[in-house]
Amino acid sequence: MNYGKKSTAKKRTALISRSSMMGKRARVSFIRVLFVSLIALCIAVTCLGVGSFRGVIDTAPDVDDIDIMPLGYATFLYDDAGNQIRKLAAPDSNRLPVTLDQIPVDLQHAVVAIEDERFYEHNGIDVKGILRAGMKALTTGDFSEGASTITQQLLKNNVFTNWTSESTQLERFTRKIQEQYLAVQVEKKTDKDTILENYLNTINLGAGSYGVQAAARQYFDKDVWDLNLSECATLAGITQNPTKFNPIINPDSNRKRRKEVLQHMLDQNYITQDQYDETLADDVYSRIQAAQEKNSSTENTVYTYFEDELTDQIINDLMNIKGYTKKQATNLLYSGGLKVYTTQDSKIQNILDEEYADPSNYPDTVQYELDYALTVTDPDGNQVNYSKEMLQLYFQNEDPDFDLLFDSPEDGQTYVDKYKASILANGSKVLAERVNFAPQPQSSMSVIDQHTGYVKALIGGRGEKTASLTLNRATDTTRQPGSTFKIVSTYAPALNEKGMTLATTFEDEPYEYPDGSPVNNATRSYNGTTTIRTAIQNSINVVAVKCLEKVTPDLGLKYLDNFGFTTLAHGTEADKDANGNVWSDANLATALGGITRGVTNVELCASYAAIANGGNYIKPIYYTKILDHNGNVLIENTAAERSVIKESTAFLLTSAMEDVVKQGTGTACQLDNMPVAGKTGTTEAYNDLWFVGYTPYYTCAVWSGYDNNEKLPDYARNFHKALWKKVMTRIHEGLPSKEFEKPASVEKLSVCEETGLLPRAGCPVITEYFDVGTMPTEYCDQHFYDSDDYDYNYDTDSSDQTDNTTDTDNSESSDNRDTDNSGDSNNTDDNGNSGDDGTDNTGGSDDNGDGNEDDSSYQVDYY
Repeated sequence: MNYGKKSTAKKRTALISRSSMMGKRARVSFIRVLFVSLIALCIAVTCLGVGSFRGVIDTAPDVDDIDIMPLGYATFLYDDAGNQIRKLAAPDSNRLPVTLDQIPVDLQHAVVAIEDERFYEHNGIDVKGILRAGMKALTTGDFSEGASTITQQLLKNNVFTNWTSESTQLERFTRKIQEQYLAVQVEKKTDKDTILENYLNTINLGAGSYGVQAAARQYFDKDVWDLNLSECATLAGITQNPTKFNPIINPDSNRKRRKEVLQHMLDQNYITQDQYDETLADDVYSRIQAAQEKNSSTENTVYTYFEDELTDQIINDLMNIKGYTKKQATNLLYSGGLKVYTTQDSKIQNILDEEYADPSNYPDTVQYELDYALTVTDPDGNQVNYSKEMLQLYFQNEDPDFDLLFDSPEDGQTYVDKYKASILANGSKVLAERVNFAPQPQSSMSVIDQHTGYVKALIGGRGEKTASLTLNRATDTTRQPGSTFKIVSTYAPALNEKGMTLATTFEDEPYEYPDGSPVNNATRSYNGTTTIRTAIQNSINVVAVKCLEKVTPDLGLKYLDNFGFTTLAHGTEADKDANGNVWSDANLATALGGITRGVTNVELCASYAAIANGGNYIKPIYYTKILDHNGNVLIENTAAERSVIKESTAFLLTSAMEDVVKQGTGTACQLDNMPVAGKTGTTEAYNDLWFVGYTPYYTCAVWSGYDNNEKLPDYARNFHKALWKKVMTRIHEGLPSKEFEKPASVEKLSVCEETGLLPRAGCPVITEYFDVGTMPTEYCDQHFYDSDDYDYNYDTDSSDQTDNTTDTDNSESSDNRDTDNSGDSNNTDDNGNSGDDGTDNTGGSDDNGDGNEDDSSYQVDYY
């Protein structure tokens, strides 16, 4: 370096020169500008951040409007004794609520220890946890460390329910900020115990279980309050990943996680070292597997026929009474935590189930009807559907007589395979397929307590029920009622308001419908002068048709409406067929059960229950009340009762139908220790067979027939009555025997058998019950007269039996004689066209057994 005088002066001059000073000032100004700009930028970013944060917070739900309680709970069904019979739950609603004091402290501590160790210390946000997770992410690149508190997780599950559909980081960031903000707000107004209780009732614990009680039942087949420390730690370990740590399918993964839970509990002084060691040695997983085996052997996930109809009734009532949409009603039923108290008597239902499952109650020869559906994707990517009707048409090209009945399921499967192969030959791929074989002939049954209208039991078919909400032949299928309709359509109005009595006589003789077609009796014989009682006892068709002619079909149809039938045709626009014909059941064929659409088993049973209930109809009831999740009454299902016939009329019909069972067409349905009143019903071609009867306790209706409406062979025409007797015998075991009560408005009187008038000497005399208002006051004028009046014997003793003889053969075999009545005098349209004009007016069930009309000839009953 040169430190001489000259060099120093030169440097001084350079430093103080004008150009040098200008450069320095420029640099200083640049630094100042840069600094100010940075400050301004920071302020702008800060303002933007604060504004954005405020915007995120402002759009968060109001803490006063949110509900941290779980969103879905299982619904439970109870029988008439209060026993649980079914749990209904949507996939994310299998949740059974419990209070915190019912949850073991060990389980509470286990969850807190593994999920949020500072739960009892923080204010909703765990700052330490956030910093820890952040440091781990920065140092290792692992962002899996969670920092959400139990409060935040509760909000995510029950408030921010759409978090699973977040598609961007911005959406996730926004939700996290709102979640943290609300967590602080929630903890300001809600205590820790409430938060923890709701969390433990919310969490997904795998295997379709939500909440600790459902999980305890699922994994250990016990209630949550009975869990030990080992079981508590097992459940607590599931929450992080319900599939990975599911102890049923991944016991090894859960074992490692359980150990981690126990270590956290030990580190946080929730358990001792001895407890830790003892719990680790516990073989909890063998108990879990044993519980699964037990559950799989006892749990039936397929709804019963009663439950099928019950769920339909509940959804309809929620819509009609409470104003819900169908979707809302369905969600409430399966996710609303309802308690439904049903009318089902489990003992009676078990009797029906056992008898219908017994092969010995059916004919030895069994056929199987195919129900088939196939969906394929063709080579062009189009979805194409195929049905059983299409399969039938395919094979009818080869065999015109081909139907869907097979001697065995294996036989039917060969046709299914052949048909499917023909469809797939072009390269189509199967998308879905349903194959089901239902044993034939089929049957259905319902049992009603006539005093309350409560449906105590029902069954919608024989054979294994493989799915829920399938065809229910007791409530869904409509079939022709046969002669069971004589009582409710004809004789009820005749006795109730047309002044007729059981002693009223008609000539049983050859007779024709208005269109000229004959009315035939089952025996193809006639018996001359016949009382209404005898006509009921022996199911005489001519008398029924003549009687309805006097009653008028319009009045008969009105009575049927009052008896609760909802499937009748009234000649309205709703009853117009595809050809423009408008059908009505206000015609003479209705006397014999020849109606347009048929009736359901339950509605027919309910109409007879009305007679058994002194003439008062009660719409069938499947449940008594529904409670909401909080125990409040949502629907009180009270009986809607109305009088259809007088009490005296009901007794007179009952008395006549007792003779049906004692000495008429229903002798196979006698019970050993209980009086029975009832009526048989058989359609002309033996497509439908019925017996509807009642005791002083219960009313029961049984139907049998083929789903495709084929004729029942000779060997299959009585099993339904044997079923009725077996079921009702078991139902009445242990019940005191009692008679049907005779009302004070009914008295017994001797009358002339041929005229129904007061007898004189020379009259054939019978004793008969009468309504006091229709007792005869005139004397017979067709027999020998004597100056002394005949002693016509008033007798009000209800235990006396009427003395009625019959002229026809009433053996059981008479109930099965072949008939060939064409029955062409059926329903007529509003233009007076008869049902034999080739139009579809059968009233029979279609080949599907679903109650739609088929193309067969009109069927009229004889028995």
